[in-house]
Amino acid sequence: MLRFLIFPVKDFIDKMYFGDFFNSLYLFIRPLIKWFLHRFTNLCELQRLVYGCQDGYRRYKLVERSLNLSKRPQIKHLIYCLDERTSQPMAETHIHPELVTRAVHTVILAKKINPKYHPGFSDQLARCIEAIYGYKRLVTIIDQMRLEPYDSENHVHEHKLKALWHNLMPDVELEARITKQWQEIGFQGDDPSTDFRGMGILGLENLLYFSREYPGTARHLLSHSQHPTYGYTLAVVGINITHMAWRLLKSGIAKSHFYNLSKIHGYPTVEHFHQFYCYLLYEFDHFWMNAKPNNLMEFNNVQVKFEKAIVKVSERENCHFKMNLSVESI
Repeated sequence: MLRFLIFPVKDFIDKMYFGDFFNSLYLFIRPLIKWFLHRFTNLCELQRLVYGCQDGYRRYKLVERSLNLSKRPQIKHLIYCLDERTSQPMAETHIHPELVTRAVHTVILAKKINPKYHPGFSDQLARCIEAIYGYKRLVTIIDQMRLEPYDSENHVHEHKLKALWHNLMPDVELEARITKQWQEIGFQGDDPSTDFRGMGILGLENLLYFSREYPGTARHLLSHSQHPTYGYTLAVVGINITHMAWRLLKSGIAKSHFYNLSKIHGYPTVEHFHQFYCYLLYEFDHFWMNAKPNNLMEFNNVQVKFEKAIVKVSERENCHFKMNLSVESI
């Protein structure tokens, strides 16, 4: 009954929310809608969203919007502090539990919610805040990795690069650090470090994770990349997919996937981003082979079509990209 009372108007507004005009209209009439629903249900907007939406993307998205649009000084200050905290360069991808607890307490005080009569609200709001700001934290961490350049003098970087070779070519010894052999796994020249300029160490970390966690799949894609007609440069394409994964994360398009992931695993982590990348790379290979391009010059056109397909799926509220392991036995 509660869901029926709350969401006809909000669903209608959501459908109109795509254009600037309807966005402005929604912001104009939003206080009136909130006042009416509060009088009718005796619940604040955050309570209606938490109680009326299933755990996952829809709930987190609407709670995020409600918090960002709040005019209460305490909540505006809270949002400022959380945004500031999650934008700071740090090694941890998680949001500290104490920070989440303080955030929930601030909302409860600002909204005058009595925990005695709403015992489940705090825990459910905490899950929302953890997912929302865990995502923002992840964006900051991934940006840090992207901005860290590959350094051939860095032994850790060099070790990871050699590990990538070993994972993809376990039976072939690498003859030298600078060698044409790198082109066999899809780098452009004799020194692969030059190909990481665009995405920094993130491009290498993605490729290494894929080759380490899904070795059979990675070598299967390598064999596809060496196809006489539809071949492509695996490593370079992989770095392009890193760029795509980063764009989808940074723009917020990937929120549907990561928010739905958060309801299962809690806040999103770097490993979750690597898994998202693996899904994209594996599916791009499938998309490329099905497209049957005449040559590698068609790469940009094929990638644009592939990204549009991913964006379309990301618009679904139940979006959850999951790696297919069916080729691991090959």
